[in-house]
Amino acid sequence: MLVLSRHRDERIMIGDKIVITVVEVRGDRVRLGIEAPREVSVHREEIYTAIKQQPPVSDG
Repeated sequence: MLVLSRHRDERIMIGDKIVITVVEVRGDRVRLGIEAPREVSVHREEIYTAIKQQPPVSDG
């Protein structure tokens, strides 16, 4: 795991197309802005886990 320190309005690049920006730091909470291509799914971990636990949807 890479651990970075960033201040508000500073960015982290993931490859050439994903940008994470520190939007706000308030106490022990950090708000992040994520810019990614539409074909890249971006979810909070708990949402991602819930999606993966759903049974597959059939087409018919």
